[in-house]
Amino acid sequence: MRINCPHCGQRSNDEFSYLGDASIVRPDPAAPNANEAFYAFGYERANIAGPMQELWYHAAGCHAWLVVTRDTRNHEILDVKSAQEVALERQKAAGTAQ
Repeated sequence: MRINCPHCGQRSNDEFSYLGDASIVRPDPAAPNANEAFYAFGYERANIAGPMQELWYHAAGCHAWLVVTRDTRNHEILDVKSAQEVALERQKAAGTAQ
């Protein structure tokens, strides 16, 4: 599998470290159901068969955190963005939704 790093170009996945699902949002510790929400945050994961956003760290390259959209059925890489870019997009979307 090859990942197209936005900073370094196409590289082997051996250069990267996989962290996991990039769509998970940390719960609010002040919420009334914080205990249940943190349990779900830590232990409950969907086993998606299809496109999934994942966090990857370019450990042997530019040291950037990336959000890789990968089809878990065939490992096809559909999209790669910097984690910072994705976070700013989510922040902007959350600001317009309120």
